[in-house]
Amino acid sequence: MTLHRFALACLALLVLAAAFGSSRDANAEPYRIGRMSPNSAESDAPNLRAFREGLRELGWREGRDYVIEARFADGRLERLPGIANELVKLGVQLVLVGSTPAARAAKGATTSVPIVVVTTGDPVEGGLVDSLARPGGNVTGLTALAQDLNSKRLELLKEGVSGLSRVAALVNPHSPQTPPFLREKDASARALGLEMSVFEASEARSIDAAFTQMASTRPGALIIVNDILFIDQRKQVVDLVTRNRLPAVYGEREFVEAGGLMFYGASLVDLYRRAALHTQRVLKGAKPSELPFEQPTRFDLVINLKAARAIGLVLPRELVLRADQLIN
Repeated sequence: MTLHRFALACLALLVLAAAFGSSRDANAEPYRIGRMSPNSAESDAPNLRAFREGLRELGWREGRDYVIEARFADGRLERLPGIANELVKLGVQLVLVGSTPAARAAKGATTSVPIVVVTTGDPVEGGLVDSLARPGGNVTGLTALAQDLNSKRLELLKEGVSGLSRVAALVNPHSPQTPPFLREKDASARALGLEMSVFEASEARSIDAAFTQMASTRPGALIIVNDILFIDQRKQVVDLVTRNRLPAVYGEREFVEAGGLMFYGASLVDLYRRAALHTQRVLKGAKPSELPFEQPTRFDLVINLKAARAIGLVLPRELVLRADQLIN
Protein backbone atom coordinates (compact mmCIF):
# COMPACT_ATOMS: atom_id res chain seq x y z
CA MET A 1 0.00 0.00 0.00
CA THR A 2 1.39 3.42 -0.94
CA LEU A 3 1.83 6.13 1.68
CA HIS A 4 -0.94 8.12 -0.02
CA ARG A 5 -3.41 5.23 0.13
CA PHE A 6 -2.44 4.48 3.71
CA ALA A 7 -3.15 8.10 4.65
CA LEU A 8 -6.53 7.95 2.93
CA ALA A 9 -7.40 4.71 4.74
CA CYS A 10 -6.49 6.24 8.09
CA LEU A 11 -8.60 9.30 7.31
CA ALA A 12 -11.56 7.10 6.43
CA LEU A 13 -11.26 5.26 9.74
CA LEU A 14 -11.16 8.55 11.62
CA VAL A 15 -14.30 9.73 9.85
CA LEU A 16 -16.11 6.52 10.76
CA ALA A 17 -15.04 6.85 14.39
CA ALA A 18 -16.25 10.44 14.48
CA ALA A 19 -19.58 9.44 12.94
CA PHE A 20 -20.03 6.83 15.64
CA GLY A 21 -19.21 9.51 18.19
CA SER A 22 -17.13 7.23 20.41
CA SER A 23 -13.63 7.67 21.78
CA ARG A 24 -13.74 4.40 23.72
CA ASP A 25 -11.15 1.71 23.39
CA ALA A 26 -12.18 -1.10 21.05
CA ASN A 27 -11.84 -3.59 23.91
CA ALA A 28 -13.90 -1.53 26.35
CA GLU A 29 -16.92 -3.15 27.96
CA PRO A 30 -20.27 -2.15 26.41
CA TYR A 31 -22.31 0.47 28.19
CA ARG A 32 -24.97 -0.97 30.51
CA ILE A 33 -28.30 0.79 30.03
CA GLY A 34 -31.04 0.15 32.55
CA ARG A 35 -34.57 0.17 31.18
CA MET A 36 -37.33 0.68 33.74
CA SER A 37 -40.95 0.57 32.57
CA PRO A 38 -44.07 0.82 34.73
CA ASN A 39 -45.89 -1.40 32.23
CA SER A 40 -45.51 -5.03 31.18
CA ALA A 41 -42.84 -6.31 28.81
CA GLU A 42 -45.55 -6.86 26.18
CA SER A 43 -46.88 -3.31 26.47
CA ASP A 44 -43.40 -1.83 26.43
CA ALA A 45 -42.11 -3.86 23.48
CA PRO A 46 -42.83 -1.23 20.75
CA ASN A 47 -41.08 1.49 22.78
CA LEU A 48 -38.00 -0.58 23.54
CA ARG A 49 -37.83 -1.70 19.93
CA ALA A 50 -37.94 1.93 18.75
CA PHE A 51 -35.16 2.86 21.20
CA ARG A 52 -32.96 0.07 19.86
CA GLU A 53 -33.72 1.20 16.29
CA GLY A 54 -32.69 4.73 17.20
CA LEU A 55 -29.38 3.52 18.59
CA ARG A 56 -28.78 1.38 15.52
CA GLU A 57 -29.38 4.40 13.27
CA LEU A 58 -26.69 6.22 15.26
CA GLY A 59 -24.21 3.41 14.64
CA TRP A 60 -24.53 1.58 17.94
CA ARG A 61 -24.57 -2.20 17.96
CA GLU A 62 -26.23 -4.11 20.78
CA GLY A 63 -23.83 -6.46 22.51
CA ARG A 64 -20.78 -4.63 21.18
CA ASP A 65 -21.50 -1.06 22.26
CA TYR A 66 -24.31 -1.47 24.77
CA VAL A 67 -26.47 -3.96 26.62
CA ILE A 68 -29.89 -3.32 28.08
CA GLU A 69 -30.99 -4.47 31.53
CA ALA A 70 -34.79 -4.26 31.23
CA ARG A 71 -37.15 -4.42 34.20
CA PHE A 72 -40.96 -4.11 34.18
CA ALA A 73 -43.40 -3.21 36.97
CA ASP A 74 -46.42 -4.79 35.21
CA GLY A 75 -48.59 -1.84 36.19
CA ARG A 76 -47.71 -2.10 39.89
CA LEU A 77 -46.18 1.29 40.64
CA GLU A 78 -45.19 0.23 44.16
CA ARG A 79 -42.53 -1.98 42.55
CA LEU A 80 -40.74 0.93 40.86
CA PRO A 81 -38.45 1.99 43.76
CA GLY A 82 -37.19 -1.58 44.17
CA ILE A 83 -36.54 -1.88 40.44
CA ALA A 84 -34.66 1.42 40.45
CA ASN A 85 -32.44 0.31 43.32
CA GLU A 86 -31.78 -3.01 41.60
CA LEU A 87 -30.60 -1.29 38.40
CA VAL A 88 -28.33 1.08 40.31
CA LYS A 89 -26.77 -1.85 42.17
CA LEU A 90 -26.15 -3.58 38.83
CA GLY A 91 -23.90 -0.66 37.92
CA VAL A 92 -25.82 0.66 34.93
CA GLN A 93 -24.36 3.83 33.44
CA LEU A 94 -27.72 5.28 32.39
CA VAL A 95 -31.36 4.57 33.22
CA LEU A 96 -34.04 4.93 30.54
CA VAL A 97 -37.44 5.35 32.15
CA GLY A 98 -41.00 5.74 30.93
CA SER A 99 -43.44 7.99 32.81
CA THR A 100 -43.15 10.46 35.66
CA PRO A 101 -43.66 7.87 38.46
CA ALA A 102 -40.81 5.74 37.10
CA ALA A 103 -38.58 8.79 36.81
CA ARG A 104 -39.35 9.75 40.41
CA ALA A 105 -38.39 6.27 41.57
CA ALA A 106 -35.14 6.37 39.61
CA LYS A 107 -34.34 9.84 40.92
CA GLY A 108 -34.94 8.58 44.45
CA ALA A 109 -32.48 5.73 43.90
CA THR A 110 -29.57 7.79 42.53
CA THR A 111 -28.35 11.35 42.17
CA SER A 112 -25.32 10.40 40.09
CA VAL A 113 -26.46 7.92 37.41
CA PRO A 114 -27.95 9.86 34.45
CA ILE A 115 -31.67 9.32 33.86
CA VAL A 116 -33.27 9.75 30.43
CA VAL A 117 -37.05 9.94 30.74
CA VAL A 118 -39.76 9.66 28.10
CA THR A 119 -43.02 10.97 29.49
CA THR A 120 -46.34 12.34 28.34
CA GLY A 121 -46.55 14.45 31.50
CA ASP A 122 -44.94 17.72 32.57
CA PRO A 123 -41.49 17.04 34.10
CA VAL A 124 -41.53 20.40 35.90
CA GLU A 125 -44.95 19.92 37.50
CA GLY A 126 -43.99 16.33 38.25
CA GLY A 127 -41.04 17.53 40.33
CA LEU A 128 -38.41 15.93 38.13
CA VAL A 129 -36.55 19.00 36.90
CA ASP A 130 -36.14 22.71 37.52
CA SER A 131 -37.07 23.68 33.97
CA LEU A 132 -37.34 22.11 30.54
CA ALA A 133 -34.51 24.30 29.22
CA ARG A 134 -32.07 23.61 32.09
CA PRO A 135 -33.23 20.50 33.94
CA GLY A 136 -30.65 20.53 36.74
CA GLY A 137 -29.75 17.34 38.56
CA ASN A 138 -29.37 14.02 36.75
CA VAL A 139 -32.62 13.91 34.73
CA THR A 140 -33.21 14.87 31.10
CA GLY A 141 -35.21 13.44 28.20
CA LEU A 142 -38.34 13.99 26.18
CA THR A 143 -41.91 14.98 26.99
CA ALA A 144 -45.07 15.01 24.89
CA LEU A 145 -46.76 17.43 27.35
CA ALA A 146 -49.96 15.49 26.70
CA GLN A 147 -52.01 17.49 29.19
CA ASP A 148 -51.59 20.58 27.03
CA LEU A 149 -53.49 18.79 24.26
CA ASN A 150 -56.63 17.89 26.20
CA SER A 151 -58.48 20.99 25.00
CA LYS A 152 -57.76 20.00 21.42
CA ARG A 153 -59.02 16.48 22.12
CA LEU A 154 -62.28 17.92 23.41
CA GLU A 155 -62.55 19.98 20.22
CA LEU A 156 -62.20 16.80 18.18
CA LEU A 157 -65.02 15.15 20.14
CA LYS A 158 -67.22 18.20 19.66
CA GLU A 159 -66.52 18.15 15.93
CA GLY A 160 -66.94 14.41 15.56
CA VAL A 161 -70.17 13.90 17.52
CA SER A 162 -73.15 15.85 16.23
CA GLY A 163 -75.08 17.71 18.93
CA LEU A 164 -72.61 16.79 21.68
CA SER A 165 -73.36 18.58 24.95
CA ARG A 166 -72.24 16.26 27.76
CA VAL A 167 -68.77 14.70 28.08
CA ALA A 168 -67.30 12.33 30.64
CA ALA A 169 -63.65 12.16 31.64
CA LEU A 170 -61.93 9.08 33.06
CA VAL A 171 -58.98 9.91 35.33
CA ASN A 172 -56.72 8.22 37.83
CA PRO A 173 -56.76 10.48 40.91
CA HIS A 174 -53.19 9.46 41.74
CA SER A 175 -51.77 10.30 38.33
CA PRO A 176 -49.50 13.36 37.97
CA GLN A 177 -51.46 14.26 34.84
CA THR A 178 -54.79 14.55 36.67
CA PRO A 179 -54.24 17.84 38.63
CA PRO A 180 -53.48 19.95 35.53
CA PHE A 181 -56.44 18.40 33.72
CA LEU A 182 -58.80 19.16 36.60
CA ARG A 183 -57.56 22.77 36.78
CA GLU A 184 -58.32 23.40 33.14
CA LYS A 185 -61.33 21.18 32.44
CA ASP A 186 -64.09 23.67 33.30
CA ALA A 187 -62.68 26.46 31.16
CA SER A 188 -62.02 24.07 28.25
CA ALA A 189 -65.52 22.59 28.44
CA ARG A 190 -67.27 25.96 28.73
CA ALA A 191 -65.40 27.28 25.70
CA LEU A 192 -66.96 24.48 23.66
CA GLY A 193 -70.40 24.67 25.25
CA LEU A 194 -69.94 21.32 26.99
CA GLU A 195 -70.77 19.98 30.43
CA MET A 196 -68.18 17.63 31.88
CA SER A 197 -68.34 14.99 34.60
CA VAL A 198 -65.22 13.32 35.99
CA PHE A 199 -65.02 9.65 36.98
CA GLU A 200 -62.12 8.08 38.83
CA ALA A 201 -60.36 4.73 38.71
CA SER A 202 -57.10 4.00 40.50
CA GLU A 203 -56.82 0.25 39.88
CA ALA A 204 -57.96 -2.24 37.26
CA ARG A 205 -60.97 -3.50 39.22
CA SER A 206 -62.32 0.03 39.72
CA ILE A 207 -62.44 0.79 35.99
CA ASP A 208 -65.64 -1.24 35.56
CA ALA A 209 -67.24 0.62 38.48
CA ALA A 210 -66.30 3.96 36.96
CA PHE A 211 -68.06 3.03 33.71
CA THR A 212 -71.14 1.90 35.63
CA GLN A 213 -71.31 5.29 37.35
CA MET A 214 -70.64 7.01 34.06
CA ALA A 215 -73.55 5.27 32.31
CA SER A 216 -76.03 6.78 34.79
CA THR A 217 -75.13 10.30 33.60
CA ARG A 218 -75.58 9.38 29.91
CA PRO A 219 -72.60 11.25 28.47
CA GLY A 220 -72.38 11.71 24.72
CA ALA A 221 -68.62 11.12 24.56
CA LEU A 222 -65.56 10.36 26.68
CA ILE A 223 -62.00 11.60 27.09
CA ILE A 224 -59.43 9.30 28.69
CA VAL A 225 -56.79 11.29 30.56
CA ASN A 226 -53.35 9.74 30.11
CA ASP A 227 -52.24 7.35 32.82
CA ILE A 228 -50.13 4.21 33.16
CA LEU A 229 -53.09 2.24 34.55
CA PHE A 230 -55.29 2.91 31.54
CA ILE A 231 -52.49 2.19 29.06
CA ASP A 232 -51.74 -1.13 30.72
CA GLN A 233 -55.47 -1.97 30.87
CA ARG A 234 -56.28 -0.52 27.46
CA LYS A 235 -58.12 -3.62 26.21
CA GLN A 236 -60.43 -3.47 29.22
CA VAL A 237 -60.96 0.27 28.73
CA VAL A 238 -61.66 0.00 24.99
CA ASP A 239 -64.04 -2.94 25.50
CA LEU A 240 -66.03 -0.94 28.06
CA VAL A 241 -66.09 2.11 25.81
CA THR A 242 -67.42 0.03 22.91
CA ARG A 243 -69.96 -1.79 25.09
CA ASN A 244 -71.31 1.58 26.26
CA ARG A 245 -71.29 2.88 22.66
CA LEU A 246 -69.25 5.94 23.62
CA PRO A 247 -67.20 7.96 21.13
CA ALA A 248 -63.86 8.39 22.91
CA VAL A 249 -60.60 10.24 22.35
CA TYR A 250 -57.28 9.09 23.77
CA GLY A 251 -53.83 10.55 24.38
CA GLU A 252 -51.96 7.34 23.48
CA ARG A 253 -51.85 5.72 20.04
CA GLU A 254 -51.98 2.24 21.60
CA PHE A 255 -55.68 2.74 22.37
CA VAL A 256 -56.77 3.11 18.75
CA GLU A 257 -54.58 0.15 17.82
CA ALA A 258 -56.54 -1.78 20.46
CA GLY A 259 -59.87 -0.71 18.91
CA GLY A 260 -60.40 2.82 20.27
CA LEU A 261 -61.90 5.60 18.16
CA MET A 262 -59.53 8.60 18.09
CA PHE A 263 -55.99 9.43 19.13
CA TYR A 264 -54.46 12.89 19.05
CA GLY A 265 -50.95 13.56 20.26
CA ALA A 266 -47.30 12.76 19.77
CA SER A 267 -46.18 9.22 19.05
CA LEU A 268 -44.47 7.57 22.02
CA VAL A 269 -42.65 5.27 19.63
CA ASP A 270 -41.15 8.30 17.88
CA LEU A 271 -40.14 9.78 21.23
CA TYR A 272 -38.34 6.59 22.20
CA ARG A 273 -36.49 6.56 18.91
CA ARG A 274 -35.41 10.13 19.63
CA ALA A 275 -34.40 9.11 23.17
CA ALA A 276 -31.51 7.22 21.58
CA LEU A 277 -29.89 10.54 20.66
CA HIS A 278 -30.26 11.82 24.23
CA THR A 279 -28.72 8.57 25.44
CA GLN A 280 -25.75 8.93 23.11
CA ARG A 281 -25.14 12.51 24.17
CA VAL A 282 -25.24 11.64 27.87
CA LEU A 283 -23.01 8.57 27.54
CA LYS A 284 -20.51 10.67 25.58
CA GLY A 285 -20.25 13.20 28.40
CA ALA A 286 -23.14 15.67 28.11
CA LYS A 287 -24.48 16.72 31.52
CA PRO A 288 -28.18 15.90 32.01
CA SER A 289 -28.50 19.06 34.09
CA GLU A 290 -27.67 21.14 31.00
CA LEU A 291 -29.34 19.05 28.29
CA PRO A 292 -32.78 20.54 27.53
CA PHE A 293 -35.88 18.40 27.39
CA GLU A 294 -37.02 17.79 23.84
CA GLN A 295 -40.64 18.38 22.88
CA PRO A 296 -42.43 17.07 19.79
CA THR A 297 -43.11 19.41 16.89
CA ARG A 298 -45.66 17.10 15.24
CA PHE A 299 -48.96 15.79 16.56
CA ASP A 300 -50.97 13.12 14.77
CA LEU A 301 -54.68 12.49 14.48
CA VAL A 302 -55.47 8.79 14.08
CA ILE A 303 -59.06 7.65 13.53
CA ASN A 304 -60.28 4.07 13.77
CA LEU A 305 -63.19 3.85 11.32
CA LYS A 306 -63.93 0.28 12.39
CA ALA A 307 -64.46 1.55 15.95
CA ALA A 308 -66.81 4.25 14.63
CA ARG A 309 -68.90 1.66 12.80
CA ALA A 310 -69.02 -0.54 15.91
CA ILE A 311 -70.82 2.18 17.87
CA GLY A 312 -72.91 3.46 14.94
CA LEU A 313 -71.08 6.77 14.66
CA VAL A 314 -70.81 8.57 11.33
CA LEU A 315 -67.92 10.99 11.51
CA PRO A 316 -67.94 14.22 9.47
CA ARG A 317 -66.10 13.84 6.17
CA GLU A 318 -63.99 16.93 6.91
CA LEU A 319 -62.67 15.37 10.13
CA VAL A 320 -61.87 12.06 8.44
CA LEU A 321 -59.96 13.83 5.67
CA ARG A 322 -57.80 15.63 8.24
CA ALA A 323 -56.63 12.38 9.86
CA ASP A 324 -52.96 11.53 9.50
CA GLN A 325 -53.88 7.84 9.62
CA LEU A 326 -57.09 5.88 9.20
CA ILE A 327 -57.61 2.40 10.59
CA ASN A 328 -60.18 0.39 8.68
